[in-house]
Amino acid sequence: MKAAVLHGQNDLRVEKVDMPKINEDEVLVRVKASGVCGSDMPRVLGTGAHYYPIILGHEFSGEVVEIGKNVTNVQVGDKVAGAPLLPCHKCVDCLRGYYSQCKHYSFIGSRTSGSWAEYVKMPAINAVKLPDEVSYIEGAFLEPITVALHGLFVMDFRGGFDVAIVGMGTIGLLTLQCAKALGAKNIYAFDIEDEKLSIAKEYGAHCCINTGEEGFKEKVWEATNGRGFSQVIETAGVEFTEKLALEIASNKGNVMFIGTPSKPITLQPREFEYLNRKELTVRGSWMSYSAPFPGEEWELAAYYLKTKEIKVDRLIDRRIDMESLAAAFEDLKVPGKVKGKILMEG
Repeated sequence: MKAAVLHGQNDLRVEKVDMPKINEDEVLVRVKASGVCGSDMPRVLGTGAHYYPIILGHEFSGEVVEIGKNVTNVQVGDKVAGAPLLPCHKCVDCLRGYYSQCKHYSFIGSRTSGSWAEYVKMPAINAVKLPDEVSYIEGAFLEPITVALHGLFVMDFRGGFDVAIVGMGTIGLLTLQCAKALGAKNIYAFDIEDEKLSIAKEYGAHCCINTGEEGFKEKVWEATNGRGFSQVIETAGVEFTEKLALEIASNKGNVMFIGTPSKPITLQPREFEYLNRKELTVRGSWMSYSAPFPGEEWELAAYYLKTKEIKVDRLIDRRIDMESLAAAFEDLKVPGKVKGKILMEG
């Protein structure tokens, strides 16, 4: 089969490789759509890959073309998305349903061959059936949608109350739509780009605040009568937004960090004191799994795509073929040139 194989830093080549061979508990999927995640950038452009050569890609959907003899949950011809985590299912954390905390896990597209290929294999339990109303392109967004939902579940998100979401990248815009679907009262969207805030408004934000504008914090205190927000979600993973999330939270507020920093973050004593003085509940979220595996996040994400409560059309920068993948990463090197998700279609 054809695959985009990473041979080294910034060395992505389309070439012929052996077809995956499945065991009795696995399925083989013909890849129809596969996304480029922000976590793929340091693997391709930096030195973040676990080994070379490797086939990346972990946000994907496709058609089941072969099943192992023990497989009963899917059939040949089914439309599925792949849950990329491969937990051991045996350790204490896995037995408690904390699959994201498994210390013996593998992962499709980073530790084992992924979906930047014509075919990918996975355990049948990782195959999530998609409703007929959900396209393959939408199915490739299932994994990032579950990341957003998992963060909301972990923070004990409450519908009927206001929420501030800091960062309107792909995860931020998906978190916004998930919060709306779960009954958020008023959604306040924060970003430094008006274009992203425009999409946020279209997708359900009640108020959009540009953090690059002078005096933007005054809008926060005006909107909340000086109290701040009882629920704050950070999705960008940069120092400015991480600190801002703590600052705009109300007393006794609930702060969720979904964004993953790639650079050091330093809190001054007065900034750290937000946690103390406000008695904040601060939580982090990692991946998107719960019991029974892969979890209710995956079932709910598929449902929201079916009902169109979550839309992804405005999140897509381009749809490309496999041969264009390397060129897309050249564009990703240029800040601001890529405005959304890059999707490889099979």
